[in-house]
Amino acid sequence: MLTERQRMILNAIVDDYISSAEPVGSRSISKRGDVGYSPATIRNEMADLEDLGYLEQPHTSAGRIPSHKGYRYYVDHLVPWNSAESAEVSTIRAFFAEKLNAMEQVNQHAAMILSNMTNYTSILLGPEVFHTSLRHFQLLPLNDTTAVAIIVTSSGQVENRTVNIPPEISVSDMEQVVNLLNSKLVNVPLYKLKSRLYSELGQEMQRHISHYEELMQVLDTALESDQEQRIYLSGATNMLNQPEFKDVDKVKHILDLLEETPTLLKMLSPASGGTGIQVRIGTENSHEAIANCSLITATYSLDGQALGSIGILGPTRMEYARVMGILGILSRDLTAMLAHWYK
Repeated sequence: MLTERQRMILNAIVDDYISSAEPVGSRSISKRGDVGYSPATIRNEMADLEDLGYLEQPHTSAGRIPSHKGYRYYVDHLVPWNSAESAEVSTIRAFFAEKLNAMEQVNQHAAMILSNMTNYTSILLGPEVFHTSLRHFQLLPLNDTTAVAIIVTSSGQVENRTVNIPPEISVSDMEQVVNLLNSKLVNVPLYKLKSRLYSELGQEMQRHISHYEELMQVLDTALESDQEQRIYLSGATNMLNQPEFKDVDKVKHILDLLEETPTLLKMLSPASGGTGIQVRIGTENSHEAIANCSLITATYSLDGQALGSIGILGPTRMEYARVMGILGILSRDLTAMLAHWYK
């Protein structure tokens, strides 16, 4: 348990490091009007905080920087919530006052506003990722080698794509697998279709349908959903403006990760029953590429059920209070807008 003085000093160090991106020394902390301790006292407390794992010293003669543990304590116990500036609140309110009537347009604009406002990378997952499900599937032969796969979704959207049919697969095989798929996978969200195809249909198809492997490949292609269109990304190159990411190779790994749709879905997908704001700092993220980043996400909901997520990705030296405040406002306004649309 940290003392009140240690909490004050840790808070000051995190604030200064977020602003400067430079190691913080005891003398600069002592000059702050809200601390009121001598450099010697602060230096001793900083050494204790380092021993406890809340601070790190990048060089022997340098000041200290927060560790991931220090950031976690700051977010959990010190950061002031709802600290978005009035101008930022006004920008968000003005955006929703425009009454945009297309969810896709809302998502695109929201992602852009977030990245411009924070100078970090914004990721937004629209509600269709989680709630658009399969209503009906059909596989119609065009000739001996091709067929058209038709997917009708719960929102009424019809997707179709042409697939190649191996010569050994008969029309009877296709009819059988279509009936099986419609009996097992109707009402399954689109982004889960392929995984459920293998987990729920695989063994049954193997038992009852000839040329099982070839048909699985056809279905795998047919059920490929355009999930990229449901993920809205803005400000990816903002990473290049952060002092921590002068290493081009490090940034390249992050940019590569942002192009991996399944990974983004997993990162942003609302946890079961999870709502509100979540903060993952450094190695709390499951991907090595962002082990030196923080990801702050907020969900928005309808009738108490999470519909989508908004995320901000930036360095661990992130303006946590401000970003959390902005995300809180935006998620509440998205929730209110959805309630108005679907009432």
